[in-house]
Amino acid sequence: MIGAGRYRRDIDGLRAIAILPVLLFHAHVPGFSGGYVGVDIFFVISGFLITGIIAREVDEQRFSLVHFYERRFRRIMPALSLMILAVLAAACWLYLPGDIEGVPKSALAATLFASNLWFFTDTGYFAGGADVKPLLHSWSLAVEEQFYIGFPILLMLVARFAARWRSLIVGAIAALSLALAIALQRDTSGFTFYLLPTRAWELFAGALLALGAIPAARPRWLREALAWSGLLSVAFAVIFYTRETIFPGITALPPVLGAALLLHSAPGTSVGRLLSLRPFVDVGLISYSLYLWHWPLIVFTEYTTDAALTGWTAIAVVAASFIAAILSWRFVERPFRDARRIPARRIFQFTGGAMALLCLLSLALLAMGGWPQRFAPQVLQLAAGRADISPARKACHDTFARGAQPCILGAKVRPDALLWGDSHGVEMAYALSLRARAEGRALIERTTSSCPPVLGYDAPKDARCARANQAAFAAIRADPAIRRVYLAAFWANGEFDDPAFVAKLDATIRALRAEGRQVILIGPVPPQPFDVPRHLAHLARAGQMGQAQGVDRATIEARTRNLRALFARWQARGVTLIDPMARLCDARRCAIIHDGKPLYFDSHHLSVAGARLVIGE
Repeated sequence: MIGAGRYRRDIDGLRAIAILPVLLFHAHVPGFSGGYVGVDIFFVISGFLITGIIAREVDEQRFSLVHFYERRFRRIMPALSLMILAVLAAACWLYLPGDIEGVPKSALAATLFASNLWFFTDTGYFAGGADVKPLLHSWSLAVEEQFYIGFPILLMLVARFAARWRSLIVGAIAALSLALAIALQRDTSGFTFYLLPTRAWELFAGALLALGAIPAARPRWLREALAWSGLLSVAFAVIFYTRETIFPGITALPPVLGAALLLHSAPGTSVGRLLSLRPFVDVGLISYSLYLWHWPLIVFTEYTTDAALTGWTAIAVVAASFIAAILSWRFVERPFRDARRIPARRIFQFTGGAMALLCLLSLALLAMGGWPQRFAPQVLQLAAGRADISPARKACHDTFARGAQPCILGAKVRPDALLWGDSHGVEMAYALSLRARAEGRALIERTTSSCPPVLGYDAPKDARCARANQAAFAAIRADPAIRRVYLAAFWANGEFDDPAFVAKLDATIRALRAEGRQVILIGPVPPQPFDVPRHLAHLARAGQMGQAQGVDRATIEARTRNLRALFARWQARGVTLIDPMARLCDARRCAIIHDGKPLYFDSHHLSVAGARLVIGE
């Protein structure tokens, strides 16, 4: 085994290399767009260190599951319990009813080391963004703890029945996990990201090093080359990956292999000396607490300010994260890890008591159903705008992805119109259906998340988009009764800066016109820089409803200049334009509230009230 049983300063330095990109990525600091790979580095480190301990004790026939979990509880539970308790308290103080309901659920899951399973089931386009999930980061702790439920048992069984084949068995399982991760890397359900089967290979990468499966690099020059290659691989991922990178999967190889190379080759090299410098080591020592505290601080700050971290706010939150981490490490982590001060029996008592308390608090908050009594009626009414969505959204949106039949809305007659679009078309379809019903007509809704109605468009993370669009166009061609086709999408998201996208949309419009269909473009909805119902509720709570203003019209016109020029060109060809800006904006500002109702249910999707105002129903 390599490096088992001795302290290595460079590993604490590597922990710093893992946590700092995560922190700076979450704080929106430029240059760290791929900082999320720090979690993968943590997985490799954990696999290396814990496997070294388990394997050594198994080989010496002194391994104890009880002692193993005592060490894990000492390491994990005290700081985690305090953080979860603080998150529950802060959410009760800050969160609106529609936002707080997910917090006790995630707290319950985090306490039971099942938060990755919870967030996997809670994924989806409208499941609630990361900006209201202060315990989202606990998914990685759950992955680790689930790994360490079965892994020690595996090593014990292998030691008894197939000791000579230990590295081969672990390597084979790692290869299967990696193959599954690559096979499912375009999966959009969250399985690949959150669940152990597709993450285990990252922990196994560190485990194989600890088991001595990789021969040591003897020549100094080779170790230098390998260590620098590892550091550069990690830096490459941190700098050049973005939120749009398909991850994890094959793209996880550079940071994982980079971390493995550093663990394997850094000692005695210039990279090892760099990682062993005091600043890196000190950050590494507090890295666990820093990971625990930084995300809730960021989430709660952005929630209360209705804005992403920038400038001095970002600096203040990063500084607060370090302060919280230092205090947590000094007064929580260190005392509980000292077996002389707190014996094993007390650790198990503490862990059981803390888990019971957190579960009871979480269940109590769940039973209170959002605790609306905390707020005035006006605040609750505005916050309820989050739920002002099409009553047909659950049944009618993303039908192609679910293999379901598209919905027919309006009167019970043969539909003469079809709305084709992404999620921005759902409420538009409902508003159009209300008018259609009044006129004795009906329309079909064909909407697919993050999939604009453009033939040939290839969604970066969802291969189903192109097929959904092909199916929609085929359905239009096959039904001569459909005379009008509405096209609706998040047109203001920057796609019109891509000439290839414009050419494909132009070709789509031509194809529809060639089929003899009237094309009606529903133009760009002005996106707002905040979640509208939440922003309005915050203003009402502070008695500042006079500041309820949306984005400047000039800002939106500048952002959509190319798009609007294209729309004018298409209008000249006989395409009808429904312009949301004409209904939502005056000469200076775009509205976010009308007749006391929020016009959006988030930052850029119109609510039913907003869609009805735009459609004129």
